[in-house]
Amino acid sequence: MSATRRSMNERRPFIATYILASRPLGVLYVGMTSNLYERIRQHREDRVEGFASRYACKTLVWYETHGFVTEAIRREKALKRWNRTWKLELVERTNPEWQDLYPCLFGLAPDPRVKPEDDGGGGVEAFLKRLNGA
Repeated sequence: MSATRRSMNERRPFIATYILASRPLGVLYVGMTSNLYERIRQHREDRVEGFASRYACKTLVWYETHGFVTEAIRREKALKRWNRTWKLELVERTNPEWQDLYPCLFGLAPDPRVKPEDDGGGGVEAFLKRLNGA
């Protein structure tokens, strides 16, 4: 069993709306799922027939988690009504390099959407002093 598959089996599935791309600035596919890990793996292995498979959309470039399937469905429908430029801007805002986020789900790569926190200088001790009002 591969490290990714083993890691996937150890993680709790989560509901998400997502965007796959064929390449940077290429064809985009918007979808939703109740198990992002499994669904993206299915896309990558061409086990899902349809638009994403036909246009080789296999790179996870954006996703948003939801607490309820109804929220994810509502967001997916809204995104599908967006024009292409808005979708490109959504991806560019959080993932300007169009990195594949799938490995990030498993901790195998840093998530480009998460920026290192600016501690204001001085490291942890200075932060704790500021926190305590000293």
